[in-house]
Amino acid sequence: MQISKTALAGTLESSDCQVTVEPAETLSVSVESSVLNQYGDQIWESVEEVLGDLGVTSGAVKVVDKGALDCTVRARVSCAVFRASDASMENIPWGGAVR
Repeated sequence: MQISKTALAGTLESSDCQVTVEPAETLSVSVESSVLNQYGDQIWESVEEVLGDLGVTSGAVKVVDKGALDCTVRARVSCAVFRASDASMENIPWGGAVR
């Protein structure tokens, strides 16, 4: 997917995360987390896996995590990418079809 505009998903509430995606020449990912020392590797792995599954090769991705579960991190990254690429509701592969 091509990142064509800035998009945001999630909140800064406890047990959630906020993901911001912006167009960029290369792919860069930054992660801030209140549990980075404990779960940082898992957060990074989840973000990179979702971006890979969606075919994102360029863009600036910023994740601000407030203790979100892995499924929440993955959902927020997916949602932000779909919003940033102007995917319509008919084109979103819901139900695990993203691989």
